[in-house]
Amino acid sequence: MISIIFITARIVILVVLITFFLTSSVHAQAFSYSKNNKVIGLTKNYIAKENDSLIEIARKFGLGYKEIVASNPGIDPFLPGEGTLVNIPTSWVLPDMESYNGIVINLSEMRLYYFFMHSSSRLVMTFPIGIGREDYETPAGNFTVVEKIPNPSWHVPESIRKKKPHLPKVVPPGSDNPLGSHALRLSMRDILIHGTNMPYGVGRRVSHGCIRLYPEDIKKLFDYVPNKTDVSIVRQPVKVGTINDEIYIEVHRDEYLKMNYFDEAVRLLRKKNLYELIDKEKMISTLREKKGNPVNITKQ
Repeated sequence: MISIIFITARIVILVVLITFFLTSSVHAQAFSYSKNNKVIGLTKNYIAKENDSLIEIARKFGLGYKEIVASNPGIDPFLPGEGTLVNIPTSWVLPDMESYNGIVINLSEMRLYYFFMHSSSRLVMTFPIGIGREDYETPAGNFTVVEKIPNPSWHVPESIRKKKPHLPKVVPPGSDNPLGSHALRLSMRDILIHGTNMPYGVGRRVSHGCIRLYPEDIKKLFDYVPNKTDVSIVRQPVKVGTINDEIYIEVHRDEYLKMNYFDEAVRLLRKKNLYELIDKEKMISTLREKKGNPVNITKQ
């Protein structure tokens, strides 16, 4: 059983349990949000066991590799050591969108958000993802789910077969299929949201442009997402949100995006009429560290 020794209570959010459960508490939750409450989840700490790795701990808590490593600088990701206190960054500021509808994928944080209504409640589920590597960038833009494919076959692109001629033209469903058990095809038809047979790639830039989820996550997303769902793919390394009267900023290191992080933070804060209400030193410190955790920068 996972031993959680501390739960940060600064972020208060209503957690709505969905009707079925998977391998961890985070996987089994949807979060409510509103116009003034756009910080979801709870940050935790965990004491590493003798044979733990950050990769395994990340998956237990519904995190990707990049998230847990950025949040724990100085800790060996492969052997943190028994008794090491590991920060579990399971809280997030929602991406900055005109409206919340369907799937939003933020490439900068390697995370997918699915927004939906349940009764009269606005809910969001969120999952870590793997994305395209440097020579196969996952494209930003607005798309639509055009096909839901259980047990997909992988039709190997010619560009990949030229580099790996040993691959067949089609890889059938099964344990050797890199698409995993389920796939959602987007309106840019060579881009899929799918599972994986290499879960250690979640939270990394390792794909040929597609979006990868943990096997347990793609099953849940597949069940919930209807065909023709809108999909927005964005790059937002800086996010700003409020919960009650507190202001939070979340900053991710995105090596592939040329941006002045300070200017972007100020732009977002001014857009939301929050700039005069923040502690400037806390904001600058958070921008410098880029740990990917929501930080309270409210002026005291």
